[in-house]
Amino acid sequence: MRFLPVLLLFLSFNAYSQYSGPAVEACRKYALQEAKREGSRATDIVFERDHSLLIERYTRKLGSQFVSSILTGNGSVVFDGAPSAELSFICLLANDKQPVFFNWLGRQDASALAQCTRHGSMRSQLRACLEGVQRVAEADLGQVYAERFQEANAKGGEMLVAHRKSNDSWRAYRDAECARRRDLGPPEIERADIELACLIELTRRRALDLR
Repeated sequence: MRFLPVLLLFLSFNAYSQYSGPAVEACRKYALQEAKREGSRATDIVFERDHSLLIERYTRKLGSQFVSSILTGNGSVVFDGAPSAELSFICLLANDKQPVFFNWLGRQDASALAQCTRHGSMRSQLRACLEGVQRVAEADLGQVYAERFQEANAKGGEMLVAHRKSNDSWRAYRDAECARRRDLGPPEIERADIELACLIELTRRRALDLR
């Protein structure tokens, strides 16, 4: 949809209001129908009912399509036998019960525990799931770190020393922070799994910061 970038820019300058009406379920069902139509293996679509679930009353045309409101929030695409995809979304509606467009967007604060507990098939193998997700996060960070290292190495001297010191300090912080959080998670989750989920999330954030 060509007007999506313009629409996202428009939304960044407008106030939202929290919402829990019929548009939420209408958009969720629409998203699930779209996933099935596209041949996705998704078993369900989940929307987070939290502070990020917001609606903007728009009441104008985008191209030839009349849009009365725009729903945004966080959600996930749930799979059987694989980690869920934790994403953000935007849903355009002609009215509160009639979605006309849905699109997933990248999410920067995805929960590793949520990825590995959305579907029952994953909850029974939580540690293996988290370890798989961790490998992906570490590989992503490794790639970004290598790019930043090459930049620092080309300049040499103090830049290279600062780069290495920054990375060492960050890893010390990450490990200490996640050790602190291990006793703060849900009681039904093993402490070691809570710590591992934290390591994944902070590793992802570090990769994002280095980009």
